[in-house]
Amino acid sequence: MKRLGIALIVLGLLALAYQGFSYTKHEKVIDIGPIEASADTKKHVTIPPIIGGAVLVAGLVIVVASRKSS
Repeated sequence: MKRLGIALIVLGLLALAYQGFSYTKHEKVIDIGPIEASADTKKHVTIPPIIGGAVLVAGLVIVVASRKSS
């Protein structure tokens, strides 16, 4: 349980620091016989700070609870 709590703390801190991530999606636009066209679209996923904070607090609670039970 302690490892899960530490992992959640790290994820929460990363979510608060970066507040999202970007990725590139390769989409086929036209496909007519031998003619093919595609486009790369850059997408950004935003992670709200409240989610990062909640994950961080959950990790802290798990770590503290695992110390008390040991």
